[in-house]
Amino acid sequence: MVGAWWRAVGGWWQALGWRLGWRLGWRVAAALVLVVQAGLVVVVAFADGSGMARVLFLLLPFGAYFAFGRVVAVGVGVGVVVFLVAAFEITVPGWTRSVEHVSDLVMFGIGVVLALAMAEMSAAAERNRVARDVHDGLGHHLTAVSVLLEKASAFREIDPEVADRAVADAREAARRALEDVRTSVRALREPFRLGESLGRLVHGLGVSVTCTGDESRYAPAVLSALYRAGQEGITNAMRHGGSDVTVTVHCGRREARLVVEDDGPGFPPEREGFGLSGVRERIGQVGGSVEVDCAAGTRLTVVVPRVMG
Repeated sequence: MVGAWWRAVGGWWQALGWRLGWRLGWRVAAALVLVVQAGLVVVVAFADGSGMARVLFLLLPFGAYFAFGRVVAVGVGVGVVVFLVAAFEITVPGWTRSVEHVSDLVMFGIGVVLALAMAEMSAAAERNRVARDVHDGLGHHLTAVSVLLEKASAFREIDPEVADRAVADAREAARRALEDVRTSVRALREPFRLGESLGRLVHGLGVSVTCTGDESRYAPAVLSALYRAGQEGITNAMRHGGSDVTVTVHCGRREARLVVEDDGPGFPPEREGFGLSGVRERIGQVGGSVEVDCAAGTRLTVVVPRVMG
């Protein structure tokens, strides 16, 4: 009963916090929500005779980390521990001689440290995810804009119609770059279609894309990882001078395979940059593998197994 009530109140205050953020500013709104949340935790903790509800105090430094940063979160954690010590002094005379109460306080202190560590890890993981998304998406689109503008410049005197079309495609690529950044930052949960997304990605770039198989068999996280891998392969192909770039994707019954090939000069393995490292990390997270062959041009092969349900 207490847990259900707490979840309902917590959800209501979270929604209120978003509304207050627009009116008061995020710092003020976050501080107000944190204070009210602390009050609710105190009420629930003292209403629970078993003492189990004291674990809810760990939510305070965890939430403060994301709203105000590490220093404030540590301060809130220390403040919570001091508050509990004062509460024991008032409500449980001689608590320092009680092994149960002392061990509870020690365990709670360890819980505060773990909560802060989890917040740090969560924030780092989110920063890395957004950095990869922005790098992969924005890097591709800016490379496309550069290639298209160079094309427009080269054809300005020879064929003005081709030059105008290249400029229009560059403008569209810039628009898609803005949309891609917004999607990455907001982490929108929309239905993702790999074939359609790759088709839009190479619009106006002269890149051949062939998709076969049934992508509906695969989880959105797998399709998104394949898309980012293809995006990075196409970006590298254009950046390193590949004129004939092909992308093939096959979503089979047991595994999905994506291959990006170009006829450019390639690059030595030791020069593999942040983009391909990010691809390896993404694909590794969904249980796949990445191979890069630069013997003749560049061939990026990504294989991801389908998790059988």
